[in-house]
Amino acid sequence: MAYQDRILACNNGSRENYLPFFGRGQQLGWIRKDRLERLSGFPDIFVVGGQQVDLHAALFDYDSATAAVDYALRVMADEGLIQGWRDERYAVAERFSDPAVFSIERAGCPFLGIRSWGFHLNGYVRKPDGLYLWIAQRAHDKPSYPGLLDNTVAGGHPEGLTLAQNLIKECAEEASIPAHLARQARAVGAISYLYESPQGLKPDQMFCYDLELDESFTPIPADGEVAGFYLMPAQEVMEIVRDTDRFKFNCAPVLIDFFIRHGLIDPDREPDYVGLCEMLHGAPPV
Repeated sequence: MAYQDRILACNNGSRENYLPFFGRGQQLGWIRKDRLERLSGFPDIFVVGGQQVDLHAALFDYDSATAAVDYALRVMADEGLIQGWRDERYAVAERFSDPAVFSIERAGCPFLGIRSWGFHLNGYVRKPDGLYLWIAQRAHDKPSYPGLLDNTVAGGHPEGLTLAQNLIKECAEEASIPAHLARQARAVGAISYLYESPQGLKPDQMFCYDLELDESFTPIPADGEVAGFYLMPAQEVMEIVRDTDRFKFNCAPVLIDFFIRHGLIDPDREPDYVGLCEMLHGAPPV
């Protein structure tokens, strides 16, 4: 196995079986073709055409579009077409900086192929013998990806918070990292991917952060989503990422990016170095 395999696993999606979904002149998502007939049952919300699906033109403002799409998704959730309803709202827009066209229940994002955003933070420690990373293990009773390894802190981006506010909130909830430490996290880039799951297409983007921590600090699980934290030598983490699938699918690219930026993967020793950089930081999938 190789690092490229981990990035390819995160980009297993294909648009072949999907139609683009537009709203108010923006492409907002990708809808699987076998769902078009059901969406046609909401003609005042979704206009299903031969080449694309459009949000109905009458839903021209945020409030009306939000209410209408929410109604349709709740009906389909009751029918079992959408699983894992969380009562978490995500903003829907073509780009992160754009005003939201409407908001959506988090569980509905892959059903409509809508891009969601989030952040992944790598907490690390410098020791005389090199870098160490705080690795989280997801709780074994967590509904998604139970027991897999994860970045130190990560979370989807809910509507109504800045990235900094969300990072501080998640650091406290997942790892008991106090706000004054969380504020020291550095934004170091973003990674885009196109992942296909049974729920649909995920053309998502992750904001990446580094947080250097003192050796005396130990993250502690706080909200039940993490089974434990383990301080591991970076070289050991590199081997796990390269040779296994023990990490949640979208955590491995974040770690590979960390390895490159900190000189742990370099062009003299890694024959796929340029390819890895291109795969990590190519154009967004939508």
